[in-house]
Amino acid sequence: MEIVTDKPVDPATMFERIRKSEAGSVLLHYAVVKDQAVGQVSAGIEFEKTGDTEGELRAIAADIKQRWKIEDVLLVRRIGILNVGDIISLIAVSSPASTDAFDACRHGLERLKKMSSLKKTERFVGKQRT
Repeated sequence: MEIVTDKPVDPATMFERIRKSEAGSVLLHYAVVKDQAVGQVSAGIEFEKTGDTEGELRAIAADIKQRWKIEDVLLVRRIGILNVGDIISLIAVSSPASTDAFDACRHGLERLKKMSSLKKTERFVGKQRT
């Protein structure tokens, strides 16, 4: 399942959405907005869709399903203005084997970071003091 949303991501809801009836391992990774970016204090990040974000997420999910033995994969990307501490993205993988879950999750995370259908704009509160 792939989700693009401008609403906050609820961890409990995401856990419930992933199939896990055959899984021995369920791994969820949340990327969050950090308080420092590019040597400055962050006020947050804005993500804008510049292409087929849903299609790009579907391609990432298909790639993961082809490479590893998994029961399910869930990918979520936020758009809009996010504040420090907000969840940017989520990858959830369920698998009979923990090794497959970890490898698939790591691969998915790297692919989410490099999405070309989103424009990322860092927002800053001011210059870093030295």
